[in-house]
Amino acid sequence: MDVTINAVLTVVGLALLCFGGNWLVSGGVVIAKKLRISNLVIGMTVVAYGTSTPELAASVAAAGEHSEIILGNIIGSNIANIGMVIGIAAIIVPLAVSKATLRKEIPIMLGVSLLLIALSLDGELSHYDGLILIGFLIAFAIYTYRDAKKQRDDTNEEISDTKNGVYLKAAGLIVLGVSLLGVGAYLTVENAVVLAQEFGLSEKLIGLTVIAIGTSLPELITSIIAIRKGHTDIGVGNIIGSNIYNILMIMGVGAALGSVIIASDVFIDYAIMIAFSAALLIALKTGVINRVMGIILTIAYVAYLVSSFLI
Repeated sequence: MDVTINAVLTVVGLALLCFGGNWLVSGGVVIAKKLRISNLVIGMTVVAYGTSTPELAASVAAAGEHSEIILGNIIGSNIANIGMVIGIAAIIVPLAVSKATLRKEIPIMLGVSLLLIALSLDGELSHYDGLILIGFLIAFAIYTYRDAKKQRDDTNEEISDTKNGVYLKAAGLIVLGVSLLGVGAYLTVENAVVLAQEFGLSEKLIGLTVIAIGTSLPELITSIIAIRKGHTDIGVGNIIGSNIYNILMIMGVGAALGSVIIASDVFIDYAIMIAFSAALLIALKTGVINRVMGIILTIAYVAYLVSSFLI
């Protein structure tokens, strides 16, 4: 009976993720249009922050005593975001991305991944390492703010021509969407973990697979909804932004709250995370991630999951 209840609550969580993703995208698009900010920037900021809240909640809850879950969650989520989310999204519809993304945003994503590896070389992510990551998060926030500011044609004119009610409605949709994503992810992850523990899985493996997939569901659902609505840049920007925030914000906060011990076998997962990120950069050299590449990414992710359980 308990297992049945956990399964039902998992389904309820998935339903909340669907509704939350839809409203989050809708609110983000409204703000992008009214402030004349590109969908990519909105995807990398408002939407990415929103869909990263489940990872943050899971990491704060696991800080200190269950540090393996934090590390596994972040590495697994970043791999899932590219292999599962981008892969499935590209199968649904080819993803076109601007050249600016290739020049700036994806290299930043790779850069923060390498930073995480560098900080892990001594076998621990200390409180100070966490503060370093948070410092880079602040720098990235300033960068995205300035980038968004450059994209406005005439801010004063835009504000005077826009009713405050439009912003309030959009903000309401975003807050409601993020709230549903948080509750939905909590129900999905908590109950999925209980189900997974029935099979005797380790905390690291639960973090890399069950929790990583569960907390990546907001990105998956939000990106698919955005793409189906024709907002490809929001879908891709959401993934890039989420991967950056997962390392700088979530790992930063997690390490600052309680040191994270780095086992030697984690570097294998680091290498796989870098490989998926590099594959995304290579796939976007033509400006489009086609269905063939989407299938390759998805198959590679499934292979990674299978190998994680077998090794």
